[in-house]
Amino acid sequence: MTTVRFFAAAEEAAGSASEERSEATLDALRAGLVADHPALGGVLPLCAVLVDGRRHDGNTALAAGSTVDVLPPFAGG
Repeated sequence: MTTVRFFAAAEEAAGSASEERSEATLDALRAGLVADHPALGGVLPLCAVLVDGRRHDGNTALAAGSTVDVLPPFAGG
């Protein structure tokens, strides 16, 4: 299983701070997240996605025990 952690607007759209998922690839995970949480459809394309602390913009395999962080853009100052 992969642990997905949501932050800020992604957490609000998903309705929770984290969940366990079984998808084998990052593209499948993205599709599954939007299917299960339609509100993520508008947020997820804007998010940085980290797999075990490293950013991934394309598809990648997800190993059992991976952690995926979904980070929307943050305003700073």
